Amino acid sequence: MNIALVGYGKMGKMIERLTPDHDVRVAARFDIDCPFSNNSKVREQLRDVPVLVEFSTPDTVMKNIELGLSMGKHMVIGTTGWHSHLNRVENWVKDTNTGLIYAANFSLGVNLFYEILERAGNMISRFDHYDPFIEEAHHQFKKDAPSGTALVIKNMIQMNYRKNIPVSSVRAGYIPGTHVVGFDSRVDTIRLEHVARNREGFAEGALIASKWIEKRKGCFDFRDAMKDLLQ
Repeated sequence: MNIALVGYGKMGKMIERLTPDHDVRVAARFDIDCPFSNNSKVREQLRDVPVLVEFSTPDTVMKNIELGLSMGKHMVIGTTGWHSHLNRVENWVKDTNTGLIYAANFSLGVNLFYEILERAGNMISRFDHYDPFIEEAHHQFKKDAPSGTALVIKNMIQMNYRKNIPVSSVRAGYIPGTHVVGFDSRVDTIRLEHVARNREGFAEGALIASKWIEKRKGCFDFRDAMKDLLQ
């Protein structure tokens, strides 16, 4: 299967490094030196490419999505910061009869963590004396706080509780991406934790998403793919 990388930074390079393990070939790469645009050269590069994997910037992602879909390509979107425009993207996907899959975090481990948390939250919320909380920590270079992953977790857990769930964030040093969900009571504490060691888990998930979306049409969250794969 051929893919093209729209955005060739650290994530794009990591994805390319893992492609041999997934029987995937990178047929084209687009970045600031080789822009993704609507011209004959780009279209020729994408002639035998069914899926575009987009890890760019919040400033360029919407333009890339619109252009990729208009070319009839399926898309994997790893860039964040555009979800307030999700309805518009869903309409583009419908109008172009294509498939698109997105996630705040494509890490395979994080998405398995989501599944565990969904079940745990559903069980523990039946007992009133457990109080949920979320802790997340990242290196000093991460700009957003709370993290997008922490907000996804909060929304997921919030469904079982009627009160606001507190989220604490730390940005310091070189801390690997860490997310903890705790349930505290007078007699004990339950803690569930995920720690990301590097970008490899994110790249792995993006490649799994690429192969999953290739034959599908519609707009999907990566959790849809995970639920399908776990059946």
